[in-house]
Amino acid sequence: MSASSSPKNAVPGGAATATLVFGGARSGKSRFAEDLAVKSGLNRLYVATSPIIDAEMHERVVQHRAQRGEHWRTLEEELDLIGVLDCEAGPETVILIDCLTLWLNNLIYRERDVATETARLADALRHLKGPCVLVSNEVGMGIVPDNPLARSFRDLQGRLNQDIAAVARQVIFVAAGLPLILKPSSHADIKI
Repeated sequence: MSASSSPKNAVPGGAATATLVFGGARSGKSRFAEDLAVKSGLNRLYVATSPIIDAEMHERVVQHRAQRGEHWRTLEEELDLIGVLDCEAGPETVILIDCLTLWLNNLIYRERDVATETARLADALRHLKGPCVLVSNEVGMGIVPDNPLARSFRDLQGRLNQDIAAVARQVIFVAAGLPLILKPSSHADIKI
């Protein structure tokens, strides 16, 4: 399903242009999100949230840029995703934010109020002027972490994913490179 299709149960307003793609580490979620952006036929802006903290991370960034190719514009932004959306979103450009998990890490490291920043991002996604694909990690499907910091991060990531999924028109879970469309759902509402 393309980012420009309009399903019958889309969220009203600008949120109809937001797509959340999430999955585990090395699940293929970023590749899937990039392919989705390419298939849109729009100008492509890649928003990288990862700080480059060492040589290994620098090498990853170099490899990722090479894989994407020259038809992407890249903007590195560790914190101000709302500012990027305000300035860059438009009907001729698809924005790919990769990833929300590193953005969350940056918020925590810089001692920002995660709940406030998440609410601000969700609100910005409700009022988008163009399509946006957000990549995030699913970190809560494994063993319960053995320390309070890791448990707190897992909980914050889960809440962030839920909040963004609530305002996104499309939510896609990727495992082993295969997408599972969670929203919109073709299934009838689940009831008791």
